[in-house]
Amino acid sequence: MDTMGRHVISELWNCNEDKLNDMNYIEQVFVDAALRAGAEVREVAFHKFAPHGVSGVVIISESHLTIHSFPEHGYASIDVYTCGDRIDPNVAAHYIVEALEAGRNETVEVPRGMGPVEVQQSKAL
Repeated sequence: MDTMGRHVISELWNCNEDKLNDMNYIEQVFVDAALRAGAEVREVAFHKFAPHGVSGVVIISESHLTIHSFPEHGYASIDVYTCGDRIDPNVAAHYIVEALEAGRNETVEVPRGMGPVEVQQSKAL
């Protein structure tokens, strides 16, 4: 194992605003993203803000997936963090980008737990 974990951070713009404001949809997307990546889902917690926005987390055995959405701006920030080398966090992040219909995204991958941080552009998105 080259790192103790891989942390994918994505900035999503020009997303489908209705989807960004639909807590049930986002929750299902995040659970599906974890499963598609081969992760084991442990807990799920999402919150809908008034008048708009969703924040949530899917806890996986390998770490977590999170989102904070800002539908009024068509924007969402997502994190996918996986420990070990069995799960590729880029698989989950790519699925989320497509499901939220992001018109533009920037994604970086940060290796965790192995010394100085070296941010790398993600290859998968």
